[in-house]
Amino acid sequence: MSLSFLNLIKNRRSVKEYSSKEVSKEALSRILEGARWAPSAHNAQPWRFIIIRDSLTKQRLAKAMASRWNQDMSKNGILKERRESLIKASVELFENAPIIIIVCLTMDNMEEYPDERRKKIEYVMAVQSVAAAIENMLLAAEGEGLGSCWFCAPLFCQDVVRKTLRIPKHIDPQALITLGYPANKPNPPPRKPLEDIVHQDCWGHPV
Repeated sequence: MSLSFLNLIKNRRSVKEYSSKEVSKEALSRILEGARWAPSAHNAQPWRFIIIRDSLTKQRLAKAMASRWNQDMSKNGILKERRESLIKASVELFENAPIIIIVCLTMDNMEEYPDERRKKIEYVMAVQSVAAAIENMLLAAEGEGLGSCWFCAPLFCQDVVRKTLRIPKHIDPQALITLGYPANKPNPPPRKPLEDIVHQDCWGHPV
Protein backbone atom coordinates (compact mmCIF):
# COMPACT_ATOMS: atom_id res chain seq x y z
CA MET A 1 0.00 0.00 0.00
CA SER A 2 1.38 3.37 -0.94
CA LEU A 3 1.90 5.86 1.85
CA SER A 4 -0.33 8.39 0.07
CA PHE A 5 -3.29 5.98 -0.01
CA LEU A 6 -2.80 5.04 3.65
CA ASN A 7 -2.78 8.74 4.51
CA LEU A 8 -6.01 9.19 2.54
CA ILE A 9 -7.62 6.48 4.66
CA LYS A 10 -6.30 7.97 7.89
CA ASN A 11 -7.30 11.52 6.98
CA ARG A 12 -10.94 10.68 6.23
CA ARG A 13 -13.33 12.05 8.86
CA SER A 14 -17.06 11.98 9.52
CA VAL A 15 -17.84 15.62 8.68
CA LYS A 16 -21.12 17.12 9.87
CA GLU A 17 -20.60 20.83 9.18
CA TYR A 18 -20.25 22.08 5.62
CA SER A 19 -19.44 25.33 3.86
CA SER A 20 -21.80 26.81 1.28
CA LYS A 21 -19.36 26.04 -1.55
CA GLU A 22 -21.10 24.13 -4.32
CA VAL A 23 -20.00 20.61 -5.20
CA SER A 24 -19.41 20.28 -8.93
CA LYS A 25 -21.18 17.66 -11.01
CA GLU A 26 -17.77 16.41 -12.10
CA ALA A 27 -16.60 15.78 -8.52
CA LEU A 28 -19.87 14.06 -7.64
CA SER A 29 -19.61 11.90 -10.76
CA ARG A 30 -16.10 10.77 -9.80
CA ILE A 31 -17.29 9.87 -6.29
CA LEU A 32 -20.16 7.80 -7.67
CA GLU A 33 -17.79 6.19 -10.15
CA GLY A 34 -15.67 5.10 -7.18
CA ALA A 35 -18.75 3.51 -5.62
CA ARG A 36 -19.58 1.74 -8.89
CA TRP A 37 -16.23 -0.05 -8.85
CA ALA A 38 -16.64 -1.55 -5.38
CA PRO A 39 -16.52 -5.36 -5.08
CA SER A 40 -19.87 -7.12 -4.74
CA ALA A 41 -21.22 -10.62 -4.21
CA HIS A 42 -21.67 -12.39 -7.60
CA ASN A 43 -20.76 -9.01 -9.12
CA ALA A 44 -24.47 -8.28 -8.65
CA GLN A 45 -23.75 -4.61 -7.87
CA PRO A 46 -26.86 -4.40 -5.64
CA TRP A 47 -26.46 -0.70 -4.86
CA ARG A 48 -28.65 2.15 -6.01
CA PHE A 49 -28.07 5.86 -5.27
CA ILE A 50 -30.54 8.73 -4.95
CA ILE A 51 -28.92 12.17 -5.16
CA ILE A 52 -30.69 15.01 -3.37
CA ARG A 53 -29.66 18.63 -3.91
CA ASP A 54 -33.05 20.31 -3.67
CA SER A 55 -33.50 22.18 -0.35
CA LEU A 56 -37.20 21.42 -0.05
CA THR A 57 -36.68 17.69 -0.60
CA LYS A 58 -33.90 17.62 2.00
CA GLN A 59 -36.17 19.42 4.45
CA ARG A 60 -39.13 17.09 3.83
CA LEU A 61 -36.97 14.02 4.24
CA ALA A 62 -35.21 15.30 7.37
CA LYS A 63 -38.48 16.20 9.08
CA ALA A 64 -40.18 12.94 8.13
CA MET A 65 -37.28 10.88 9.48
CA ALA A 66 -37.13 13.05 12.61
CA SER A 67 -40.80 12.39 13.30
CA ARG A 68 -40.20 8.63 13.40
CA TRP A 69 -37.06 9.13 15.50
CA ASN A 70 -39.08 11.18 17.96
CA GLN A 71 -41.51 8.28 18.35
CA ASP A 72 -38.65 5.84 18.94
CA MET A 73 -36.96 8.10 21.50
CA SER A 74 -40.27 8.52 23.30
CA LYS A 75 -40.49 4.73 23.66
CA ASN A 76 -37.02 4.84 25.22
CA GLY A 77 -38.24 7.27 27.84
CA ILE A 78 -36.20 10.24 26.60
CA LEU A 79 -37.70 13.49 27.88
CA LYS A 80 -39.49 15.76 25.41
CA GLU A 81 -37.05 18.65 25.84
CA ARG A 82 -34.08 16.42 25.06
CA ARG A 83 -35.87 14.86 22.07
CA GLU A 84 -36.66 18.29 20.62
CA SER A 85 -33.04 19.37 20.97
CA LEU A 86 -31.74 16.24 19.22
CA ILE A 87 -34.33 16.48 16.46
CA LYS A 88 -33.58 20.15 15.79
CA ALA A 89 -29.86 19.40 15.41
CA SER A 90 -30.54 16.42 13.15
CA VAL A 91 -32.90 18.29 10.84
CA GLU A 92 -30.50 21.24 10.55
CA LEU A 93 -27.59 18.91 9.79
CA PHE A 94 -29.39 17.26 6.87
CA GLU A 95 -30.93 20.49 5.60
CA ASN A 96 -27.55 22.25 5.55
CA ALA A 97 -25.62 19.50 3.80
CA PRO A 98 -25.03 20.56 0.17
CA ILE A 99 -25.76 17.03 -1.08
CA ILE A 100 -27.52 14.05 0.44
CA ILE A 101 -27.06 10.61 -1.08
CA ILE A 102 -29.55 7.91 -0.12
CA VAL A 103 -27.84 4.56 -0.61
CA CYS A 104 -30.22 1.71 -1.34
CA LEU A 105 -30.08 -2.06 -1.84
CA THR A 106 -31.81 -4.20 -4.42
CA MET A 107 -31.92 -7.99 -4.54
CA ASP A 108 -32.75 -7.96 -8.26
CA ASN A 109 -29.51 -9.62 -9.39
CA MET A 110 -28.72 -11.61 -6.26
CA GLU A 111 -29.16 -15.40 -6.10
CA GLU A 112 -32.60 -16.77 -5.19
CA TYR A 113 -32.96 -19.71 -2.79
CA PRO A 114 -36.02 -21.66 -1.59
CA ASP A 115 -34.92 -21.82 2.06
CA GLU A 116 -34.83 -19.01 4.65
CA ARG A 117 -31.25 -19.71 5.81
CA ARG A 118 -29.70 -19.05 2.43
CA LYS A 119 -32.10 -16.18 1.68
CA LYS A 120 -30.88 -14.45 4.83
CA ILE A 121 -27.23 -15.08 3.95
CA GLU A 122 -27.77 -13.73 0.45
CA TYR A 123 -29.31 -10.55 1.86
CA VAL A 124 -26.35 -10.10 4.22
CA MET A 125 -24.01 -10.50 1.25
CA ALA A 126 -25.90 -7.72 -0.52
CA VAL A 127 -25.63 -5.50 2.58
CA GLN A 128 -21.87 -6.11 2.71
CA SER A 129 -21.60 -5.21 -0.97
CA VAL A 130 -23.48 -1.96 -0.47
CA ALA A 131 -21.24 -1.13 2.49
CA ALA A 132 -18.17 -1.61 0.27
CA ALA A 133 -19.63 0.88 -2.22
CA ILE A 134 -20.23 3.37 0.58
CA GLU A 135 -16.64 3.07 1.79
CA ASN A 136 -15.39 3.72 -1.73
CA MET A 137 -17.55 6.84 -1.86
CA LEU A 138 -16.21 8.17 1.44
CA LEU A 139 -12.61 7.68 0.35
CA ALA A 140 -13.27 9.17 -3.09
CA ALA A 141 -14.84 12.20 -1.38
CA GLU A 142 -11.74 12.62 0.76
CA GLY A 143 -9.62 12.42 -2.38
CA GLU A 144 -11.70 15.25 -3.87
CA GLY A 145 -11.13 17.44 -0.82
CA LEU A 146 -14.75 16.94 0.26
CA GLY A 147 -16.19 15.93 3.59
CA SER A 148 -18.79 13.23 4.10
CA CYS A 149 -20.62 11.37 6.83
CA TRP A 150 -22.28 7.96 6.81
CA PHE A 151 -25.62 7.75 8.67
CA CYS A 152 -27.61 4.54 9.12
CA ALA A 153 -30.80 6.42 10.06
CA PRO A 154 -32.80 5.17 7.02
CA LEU A 155 -32.64 1.63 8.43
CA PHE A 156 -34.85 2.75 11.33
CA CYS A 157 -37.49 4.27 9.06
CA GLN A 158 -37.29 2.60 5.66
CA ASP A 159 -41.03 3.02 5.09
CA VAL A 160 -40.76 6.77 5.79
CA VAL A 161 -37.84 7.22 3.38
CA ARG A 162 -39.63 5.16 0.72
CA LYS A 163 -42.82 7.20 1.00
CA THR A 164 -41.07 10.59 1.06
CA LEU A 165 -38.86 9.85 -1.95
CA ARG A 166 -41.31 7.54 -3.75
CA ILE A 167 -38.88 4.63 -3.75
CA PRO A 168 -40.23 1.31 -5.12
CA LYS A 169 -40.98 -1.39 -2.54
CA HIS A 170 -38.27 -3.73 -3.80
CA ILE A 171 -35.57 -1.10 -3.12
CA ASP A 172 -34.38 -0.94 0.50
CA PRO A 173 -32.95 2.36 1.83
CA GLN A 174 -29.77 1.48 3.74
CA ALA A 175 -27.88 4.66 4.50
CA LEU A 176 -27.77 8.43 4.17
CA ILE A 177 -24.52 10.11 3.16
CA THR A 178 -24.02 13.85 3.59
CA LEU A 179 -21.50 15.42 1.23
CA GLY A 180 -19.91 18.84 0.84
CA TYR A 181 -16.84 20.93 1.50
CA PRO A 182 -16.06 20.77 5.23
CA ALA A 183 -16.52 23.88 7.34
CA ASN A 184 -14.13 22.24 9.79
CA LYS A 185 -12.51 18.86 10.15
CA PRO A 186 -12.90 16.87 13.38
CA ASN A 187 -9.93 15.44 15.21
CA PRO A 188 -9.32 11.74 14.57
CA PRO A 189 -11.20 9.41 16.94
CA PRO A 190 -9.14 6.84 18.85
CA ARG A 191 -8.39 3.52 17.18
CA LYS A 192 -7.77 0.20 18.89
CA PRO A 193 -4.17 -1.04 18.60
CA LEU A 194 -3.50 -3.84 16.13
CA GLU A 195 -2.64 -6.29 18.92
CA ASP A 196 -6.23 -5.95 20.19
CA ILE A 197 -7.87 -6.75 16.87
CA VAL A 198 -5.46 -9.10 15.06
CA HIS A 199 -5.36 -12.74 16.15
CA GLN A 200 -3.09 -15.66 15.36
CA ASP A 201 -3.96 -18.57 13.12
CA CYS A 202 -4.43 -22.10 14.43
CA TRP A 203 -0.68 -22.87 14.02
CA GLY A 204 0.36 -20.05 16.33
CA HIS A 205 1.82 -17.86 13.60
CA PRO A 206 0.81 -14.21 13.17
CA VAL A 207 -1.93 -13.79 10.58
